Formats: sequence, structure tokens, C-alpha cells
Amino acid sequence: MAESNPETAEVSGRKKDILCQPCLNKDNQTTKVAEKFCSTCDEFQCLDCSNVHYTHAFLRNHKLVNANEAKTKQGSFDMKGLDQCDQHREIVKFFCEDENQLCCSTCAIADHRKCHSVVEILKVAGRSTYRSSTLKVKLEEVREKANIIVNSFVSSKEKLDEDAKEIPVKIRRMRDEVMAMFAELEISVVKDIKLFQKETLEKLTIKQSQNEKYLADITKLLETIDNVYQNGSLVQQFIVEQKLKNDVNVLHKNVDAECQGLETVTVTFDFDETLKLPPLPVTDYVPGQLTLSFCLSEVAQTIVPVNKAMILSPVNSIDIKQKDDDEEEPLYTGIDFLPDGRLVAVDNKNKKFLVYDEKLEKVGSYQLSYYPYSVVAVSEDEVAITSSGALKLNILHVNKSNGITLDRTVKVTTEYDAICQKDDTYFVGGTSDHSTPIRMISSKGEEKDFSINFPNKSYPLGTSACTYIRSSDKVVLTDRYDHTVYIYDVKTNTRVVVKDDQIKEPRGVTVGPYDTILVCSIRTNSIVQISQTGQILSSNKIDMIYPRTICVSSDKSYLAIKNACIGKRKLKKFKILY
Repeated sequence: MAESNPETAEVSGRKKDILCQPCLNKDNQTTKVAEKFCSTCDEFQCLDCSNVHYTHAFLRNHKLVNANEAKTKQGSFDMKGLDQCDQHREIVKFFCEDENQLCCSTCAIADHRKCHSVVEILKVAGRSTYRSSTLKVKLEEVREKANIIVNSFVSSKEKLDEDAKEIPVKIRRMRDEVMAMFAELEISVVKDIKLFQKETLEKLTIKQSQNEKYLADITKLLETIDNVYQNGSLVQQFIVEQKLKNDVNVLHKNVDAECQGLETVTVTFDFDETLKLPPLPVTDYVPGQLTLSFCLSEVAQTIVPVNKAMILSPVNSIDIKQKDDDEEEPLYTGIDFLPDGRLVAVDNKNKKFLVYDEKLEKVGSYQLSYYPYSVVAVSEDEVAITSSGALKLNILHVNKSNGITLDRTVKVTTEYDAICQKDDTYFVGGTSDHSTPIRMISSKGEEKDFSINFPNKSYPLGTSACTYIRSSDKVVLTDRYDHTVYIYDVKTNTRVVVKDDQIKEPRGVTVGPYDTILVCSIRTNSIVQISQTGQILSSNKIDMIYPRTICVSSDKSYLAIKNACIGKRKLKKFKILY
């Protein structure tokens, strides 16, 4: 049963002769007229039923008044026409169970003569054992949806305005970036040109010098040949021809090679063909596109929540028994799934951290130096562990081969019972014997409080647990001995209080499929599924005594439970079905 204001209570019924409600609940054929009203029991009672207040000691402090006085107070409530028949404008006094319809006296006679069950409203109202209307739960759900829709429209309008303003800024920024890019391009190209020019000029100078030497040698040889043919004898001319033949051949070969490899060196710079230049329109050669789109908002997932009742199908089960290296019978106070499907657990009694595969076969173990209490998977290969009595969080590394090492220790100032992950930076921790029941802890040990008006109550170790719903920014707190589950909305600083006969000593809690809440009910040996508005969706009996620790796999398809019954401790894994 969910309520937003648990202090509000109303007494039903509008009849001159008020009947005894305990008699009505017993379906007593001789129901008597009520003469007393107990404000503690919130019931009208006959003298026989009210006399139990004097025979039982624990009922003697209840407040009894005459029924007439209570009736007068009740009648002061203005029904504003809700108690009138829409057709005849008379006060409704009857209820037709055949047609599920309220009736005035005229309706009962004229329209429901053939119906078999037309009864007085007070008798029907007296059968109900619930003090909270289901209409309230539905209206709370509708209000939450309507608020989400309105906030979504406001957010969408603000986002549209921001986007419209950002586009000209983005274009100007792009223009500046392009100009900066061209400035950098100019510097880079000029630098490359100078380097290329220097290297090329050095090569050209060397080649030029070599060929100038060839010219000088050729000129000298030509002078010698001219002189000998002008002034020398035939013998002298023959000798010169023979002597210079080899030198001329070498020069001819070298110069011919230079001529074959002769090239002109130039340097140019051109844009790639993909960059089009004016006179084309700017939209043709400047990259960019204006996109108008409509997309489903992330909050739309919470506008129409899927509140399906789950069914648990057993997969594996193992008995937790004392082994040779255990000093005591193991007590797993914390369990969680790694993203790859392996299950991790902490044994409080034997100071151990354990790893199980998908078949619940133990594949890894690590001895701790302290008494662990809760564990949460941080990433693919990291877990965080709280300690009982020690002000610290230990971060362990678990590799794919189930090797376990201590990564780091985070010091804190508060003792934490439960722990879960809020986001990439913070954990959510349930405190032990602290004025604030739930706090945030960063990965570096920074601690801070939620902006929530929690009741002034501290919880000893083992009497509460907590979890966090990331999609809706809500924290959930269980109160074991008050048999209550609290759902706090961080954004609005409001809460939903969940009380129901199916929830007895709620302990472990986690976020299940579709962001519903799964709670271990110790005294009913069951797992209760609750919507975020406080509606009980399902209650699954578990074949184990005192279930107290629960976790769900990252894909929300498997669930694991550990109990705390001495000598009968088990670890069970279930497939979540619908």
C-alpha cells in the first residue's frame, strides 16, 4: 500500500444508523448498530466489540467516544455533490454489485429491480481492509507522468531556443577556425617551400659548377686543337689527336648524361579538386548542412513506464556450508553480478571475497584483512567493498582469469552498510548508526548528502538497505522493523511510503527490470516487486528461509538471492520472466 501522506485518514459511510464495522468484516448476519467509535482503530463498534478495549491491556490506551460524536465530525466533510445521483440528484445509499454502480433509492427501485445484489453502501465499504484508495495510487502515477510531459515540453522549448542561437555562433566559430587553418597552412607551406628551395638550390649549384668545369676543359682542349692544326706539323697533329681522344670521349659522355637528365625545377600550390571556388553559390562550395529533426526524448521512457509483473524461474542453487579453510559458517552479506555474468560475493564471517561463474561454481577467492559487508561491481573488472567497523572502501581488480588483486583503498568518515553505483563518479551508500541514512561517496572518498529531508532516524547495522534509480534520480530506503519501503524523489524532495501485508521486514533492495524495485521480504520468504509510484506489482515466494541479499544482472535478465538462516544458507540464481 503506497501513500504520499501517511498521516491522512478518512472514515467511510453516510448513514443515519451506523453499523458495527467488526461485525460487518465478519459478515455477521446479526450486525448491530455502532454505539462507540475508536479513533485508534479507526472503527465504529457495537458495545460487545468495543468491550475488548477493557479486557486487553494493550488496548486500554485507545480513545473511545460515542458514535454520535464521531458521526457529527464525519458529516462536516463537504462531498460537493459527489454523493448525489447524476440522474435523480438524490443521495446515493446503495451499491449494485451486479453492475458495479452506485444507486440512489429511485435508481434501486426503477433501474435495478432485476439485479440480485443491491446492498447498502456502508456494508460494502465495511468489507474493505485497505485504508488507502487505489485511485490515489493511479492519480499519483498520472501526476508524475503529467509532470514529466510538461517538463519535457519546457526542456524541449529551451533546447530549441539554445540550438537556434548556437547555429550562427557555430558558423562564426567555423569561419574563424577556417581562417586560422589557412593561416597555419600558409606558415606550413612557406616553411616547406623554403626547405625545398634550399635543398634544390644546393643541388643545382653543384651541378652548375660541375658543368662550368666541363666548359672550361672543353674550351682549353679546343684552343689546343686549333693551335696544332694552325701551326703544327702533321706529326704533331697526329700526336694531339691520339692524346686528347680519351679526354674528349669522357667529356662527351659526362655532358651527354647531364643533357639527358636536364630538368627545370618549379614549385606550385593548388587546392584539391573537392574544394569548389566561386562564382558558385556559397552553399555549393562550403561544407555544412542545416538539419531539422524530431527525436524521442530520453524522459519519454519514464512517461509510460512498463510495470510488468515478473516471474522467477530457478536456474541454479548451491548450499553455503563451512569448508576446511573457513573458521565459521559463511555469511554472504553482499552479492553482485559482474557485467560478463560472473557473480561476486563477500563472506562477512570469514573475511573473504569470492567469485562464481554462471553455473555458481566457485572460480576465485581472495582473503581480506577486515570484515566486509557489501559489494558492488564498478566496471568490467573492478568491485568496491564496504567494511564492517572500518572506515574505508576497498577497490579490488578481478581479471578474466579470476585473478584478484587490491587496486586501492578509499578512506571515508562514515561506516556504510549497503552500497550501489550512482554514476561514473559517485557511489550511493546506506549508513550505519548515522543521522543521515543515505549519502554519496566519490571514488576519491569525498562524502556529501542528498538534498532530501530524511526523517531524524538512524539505522543500526543490518536494519536497512538502499539503492538508486539513475533514470529518475530516486533513492530507495528499506526500514526493516517498520516494515516500510521509502521511495525518495531527489529532484522534488518528495517521498512515497510503501506499506503492505506482503512486505514484512524488508531488507535487501535493488533496481530490477524496467526500473522497478525488488525487495527481500524476510518474514514472508518472498521477493516483492514495486513500481516507482509504490504499486505492488508482484510477490514471488522463494524456496529459502529469510532472504536478505539480492542483486540483478546488468542486462536485467537474471537475479541472485542469498539468505541468512543459520544451517540453511543458500545462494540461488533465477531467470526473470514475464
